[in-house]
Formats: sequence, structure tokens, C-alpha cells
Amino acid sequence: MLDDPRPRLGPARLASLGPVNWLVCRAAAWSTGVERVHLFDALARRPSLFRAWLLFAAHLMPGGSLGRAETELLILRVGHLRQCAYEIAHHERLARRAGVDAAALARVEHGAAAPGWSDREAALLALVEELVTTRGASDEAWARAAGHLSEGELVEVCLLVGHYEMLATTIAALRLSPDTRRGEPAREVVRARG
Repeated sequence: MLDDPRPRLGPARLASLGPVNWLVCRAAAWSTGVERVHLFDALARRPSLFRAWLLFAAHLMPGGSLGRAETELLILRVGHLRQCAYEIAHHERLARRAGVDAAALARVEHGAAAPGWSDREAALLALVEELVTTRGASDEAWARAAGHLSEGELVEVCLLVGHYEMLATTIAALRLSPDTRRGEPAREVVRARG
């Protein structure tokens, strides 16, 4: 028997989030053009953890040392590998804002081996693929990425990938529905696998 596909959390309310977190969640929804950021609404139920997570997450994206478009491609690759519809939908919107074109958005689903990537993009995507699929990195993938990134940037990529894997797991466990743009009908829950 399949698990019930309904989200495991009820709607977030001011009383359950507190006024500061409720405002942060509403501001995030407004800035991304969606009705609600379901992930924020879920995480905000643990107020101090939510605020700590926001600070950490902001240091990776948008405050990381990699460019925004490149960061979004790496996040999208994690989303595709984890089959996390929530991450894919959310970060495709952010990637378009960062200047990622439709061809790259289509290509990222197929990964580092897809034709059309620069040497740097292919090296970084290959590293992401190994980090997700093997929970480590071969010397070859590491050296290839190290030809384009500093040691600090390599550490950042590891943390970025681990962070979005953690979020994919949380999204799947909570059965969060992808965010809907203002005025769109709600989408069905699609759970992450992997």
C-alpha cells in the first residue's frame, strides 16, 4: 500500500510561526512571486532553528562565492538527481532570474555529460553528480573541479550540495507541494526519491 501523499503539516498560521517568522515567510513568498514558500512555512515551525538555517542558507545562496547562475545550475542538478520537484520548480524560477537560458535548464536534467556545457560547468556538474550518487568524490572528479575552483570554493560546493540534499530529504519527508505562483492552481505533491 502506498503512503498517503498529503502533506504532513497543516497550513502555517501566524500563531504557529510567531510574528517574526510569519513576516519572513510572507516576505519570501512576495519576493519569489508565489502564494507561499512551503519550505519556509515548514521550517519556521522551529523558530530559532529556522533563523539559524536562514543565515547558513544565505551564505551559500545568494551570498556564496560562486556566481548566481552557476549556483542555480548546481542546485538544479541536485534536484534532478534527487527527483525533487519542489527544488526543481523553485530553482528554475531563480535560475531564470539569474540569467540561465532555457537550453541550460533543459540540459541540466541530463547532467555533466550533456553537450553544450563549458569545461568549468561540466567539471562542477560532474562533481555534484559524484557527491550525490556516491556521497563522496573520486580523485579524478575532484582534480577536474579543482582546475576551476579554489580550495575554499570546493568546500563551498560540498556544503551547497549537502545542503540541498538535506532539503530534498526534508521536502520528501514532509511531502511539501511545489510552490505555486500567485493566481495559479495548487500543484499535486510530488515526493523526492533517492
